[in-house]
Amino acid sequence: MGRAFAAVLVLALACGCTVQGGDGDGKRHLPVRIEVPKRSTPPPDDKASDKASDNASDDASDKADPTPESSAAPAVLWSRGDSGLGVRELQARLRQVAWLYDGPTGSYDDLTERAVKGFQGKRGLPRTGKTDTVTWQRLKKMTHEPGKWKLYLMGGQPADAPDARCLTGRVLCISKTSRTLRWMVDGRTLTTVPVRFGAVGTPTREGVFHVYWKSRHHVSTLYDSPMPYAMFFSGGQAVHYSADFAARGYAGNSHGCVNVRDEAAIADLFAEVRNGDKVVVHW
Repeated sequence: MGRAFAAVLVLALACGCTVQGGDGDGKRHLPVRIEVPKRSTPPPDDKASDKASDNASDDASDKADPTPESSAAPAVLWSRGDSGLGVRELQARLRQVAWLYDGPTGSYDDLTERAVKGFQGKRGLPRTGKTDTVTWQRLKKMTHEPGKWKLYLMGGQPADAPDARCLTGRVLCISKTSRTLRWMVDGRTLTTVPVRFGAVGTPTREGVFHVYWKSRHHVSTLYDSPMPYAMFFSGGQAVHYSADFAARGYAGNSHGCVNVRDEAAIADLFAEVRNGDKVVVHW
């Protein structure tokens, strides 16, 4: 009897049905309801479970050990002691925003370093005085590309090839293209200096001339302006030192003369040049 009841009980568990129970004394008892829980969702897929576990692991890893942002300093393009065309452009752009007043010289000197520090500090950048990529891009956005004579505002430009008429004898060979004067003897260049010419209304004459008069402390009677170390070659036009050229560079013009801004260089030149030496003004 016991075994038979156990079998019925197993069947009931399997089917979830109601059975009548008894204890062998012939008495009937209340029915016993046995519910077998039904599965509401299918068993989890192993692959999906593994993927969810990996994602959870990744999320936990990201939260526990986040990847730090790059803290590398921007690359330095130019710093004190550097020189070249890039430094000239930097200086020309700093002049545009009134952080530099001298130059451009093409040499990264103390004045340039100080100007860069000022520019950086004004914009919340580290005041290193070195021009890094961040500083350079910020400066470029605030300025325009300088032209040739802004890059060489105070001289320093390379001279072009001498005119063929300059290759013999003693010659002041003056190029309007490169704005330079070469002092040449028998085809050999001894000195090269930047020069400035007359404005549109008072142009410097072109051609072949000769020095006919030298005047060390000359003052113009027409414009009442000093013309030190004057070497006259065509009427009232002369090669001479100009304090205005020294101060403003190519931002100004002469009244037709050939201006030199390097006083020491023209003093030496004045001592070398003789009356009768050739002067060639060319493009």
